[in-house]
Amino acid sequence: MPKSRTFYTCQECGGDFPQYFGRCPSCQAWNSLQEKLEQPPATTALQRTAWSTVTVERLQSTAGTPAGVEFPLGQPLSACKLSQISDQGQARRFSGFGELDRVLGGGIVPGSLILVGGEPGIGKSTLLLQVANYLSLNTRILYVSAEESAQQIKLRAQRLGVGLGIAADQLGENPDSPLNGAVLGANSTSDPTINLARHHPESLNTTGLEPELYLLPETDLEAILRELESLKPQMAMIDSIQTIYFAGLSSAPGSVSQVRECTAALMQVAKRENIALFLVGHVTKDGSLAGPRVLEHLVDTVLYFEGDRFASHRLLRSMKNRFGATHEIGVFEMATEGLIEVLNPSELFLGSREESAPGTATVVSVEGTRPIVVEVQALVSPTSYGSARRAATGVDHGRLLQILAVLEKRVGIPLSKLDAYVSSVGGLNVDEPAVDLGVAIAIVASFRDRIVDPHTVLIGEVGLGGQVRSVSQLELRLKEATKLGFKRAIVPRGQIPLGLEIQTVQVGKVLDAIVAAISPHPETLESQADTIESGEFTG
Repeated sequence: MPKSRTFYTCQECGGDFPQYFGRCPSCQAWNSLQEKLEQPPATTALQRTAWSTVTVERLQSTAGTPAGVEFPLGQPLSACKLSQISDQGQARRFSGFGELDRVLGGGIVPGSLILVGGEPGIGKSTLLLQVANYLSLNTRILYVSAEESAQQIKLRAQRLGVGLGIAADQLGENPDSPLNGAVLGANSTSDPTINLARHHPESLNTTGLEPELYLLPETDLEAILRELESLKPQMAMIDSIQTIYFAGLSSAPGSVSQVRECTAALMQVAKRENIALFLVGHVTKDGSLAGPRVLEHLVDTVLYFEGDRFASHRLLRSMKNRFGATHEIGVFEMATEGLIEVLNPSELFLGSREESAPGTATVVSVEGTRPIVVEVQALVSPTSYGSARRAATGVDHGRLLQILAVLEKRVGIPLSKLDAYVSSVGGLNVDEPAVDLGVAIAIVASFRDRIVDPHTVLIGEVGLGGQVRSVSQLELRLKEATKLGFKRAIVPRGQIPLGLEIQTVQVGKVLDAIVAAISPHPETLESQADTIESGEFTG
């Protein structure tokens, strides 16, 4: 008779250990190990054999009455040449949001698992419901809600205008309209991240246009698997993975074992039936995805939905993508009628250039493959405390401290007795080194109470020796600045792309950038430094 044994599972990474540790040997998290009781092999839950026949009867090895519903997985696969594998049926699908398709690498890949995480109320369910509404015009969609009843989803859908259908005469004559087909095929543009360019109107059934959007308020994994098998949707959405459970496990929904086993079972069905599967994931109070780290390893794509609760814009960021570039972002705006994509995010994060104030500079940040022009603001003032305060919003705090030290040591500006506050407009996180120069110039401009030319952008990394170092994708940044009407760019010394309409000023040190950005005839910094030391600072 096999005996059960006790082991310990990390609630952060999902690692199993035979004894207790105060600190997880795998992920180094403190007090994260929880005692578990392993059942004998005859009663272990969710016995999975890759690419073999799986039945609910097998899933219910410890759950009691077998349901007898079979999920044939086909014959075991044998090795074959890569060149012999057919890619038919793998055309990406347009989601209805060009910003989402950009983040996904050009559209939704059939059979892929996409994990969407974010703070409560940020708009995860709203985004998926709007995507489901769009695709349901010519795609069968199953929306599984483990957190809301069917009536509650219906109320939210009515507010968003979801599930109402579209009259055939509303399609219009524009062949590029997203309503005239949702499959990205061979006629798409050369840049798949921009979204569809040439669709196939014949692929859309315009007779009645009754949306094929099915709702399933369910938390039981076995019931969800049965519905996926019987309905055979092309796309499914699970809201959320932490609230569904497998009855064969004694642990509570959301535990490491439940999340791991439920995700693995859903992954097998999605890969076998070629179902694009969206999973909504909860986050912990520190912003990371709840559950085991293995959850992020199992899925194909991990998306984070970010946003300030005091602002209307939302950022969808790709942290992992097997079918596209990582660290790509999409920008949305939350409105009464739901999420609206922002086609030109630079305008969202730029202040009014006609109303520039001292301590303001413009930088160009690159998120994935997208350049975004952002305004950075700085404020320095005498401290009222024993030690100066440093605060950063949207800018890396560690890099802010480094820039302040460089300005004091290499340029000679005494900032140790001044409070320093730096913020990016709109709260966008611009933590790449290429924005260092803009932050430094904004601080100096606030210190000297001077206005930086509003038609100038600053690009460059600040080294500890006071040098301005080169950055990647300089040409891409300059093209974005030119498109938005900027006349001049202060950039690191080196090779400058030819054929650009913007004037470039090359600098090798931070002091050179200060001279070029703030004033053609700068005052000496030492005179104002003496004023600071004497306690008679006036700006």
